[in-house]
Amino acid sequence: MKSDIKRPIRVLVAKVGLDGHDRGAKIIATALRDAGMEVIYTGLRQTPEMVVNAALQEDVDAIGISILSGAHNTIFPKIIKLMQEREMNDVLLTGGGIIPDDDMKELQQLGVGRLFPPGTTTSDIAGYIKEWVHEHRDF
Repeated sequence: MKSDIKRPIRVLVAKVGLDGHDRGAKIIATALRDAGMEVIYTGLRQTPEMVVNAALQEDVDAIGISILSGAHNTIFPKIIKLMQEREMNDVLLTGGGIIPDDDMKELQQLGVGRLFPPGTTTSDIAGYIKEWVHEHRDF
């Protein structure tokens, strides 16, 4: 473990693209808040650039993308590339939604963290984020 957290974990939750279904993202945002995290929810129709810029401005520890549109193979690589360009190497990119297992594996090989399918418990998601932040962030 790198260090003890002296402040709440900060997570940016975003919906990227034209996907207009944000109920799941709002449920996750609420669950992460209930788990003691500080959550910034960007709302609908964000671009990858908007997400990364907001993450930088808010100094987040993790970015969570909710995606149901099928555009995950475009959106996650674009966000990871922008994060690398901005040297956000100690910020977790995670997410969930309708993402086939094979696609999840490919995205993880690009540097995306664990991705969560529908039905995952909110405690599993919060636990993963907490564990990752404890291991990778330096406060």
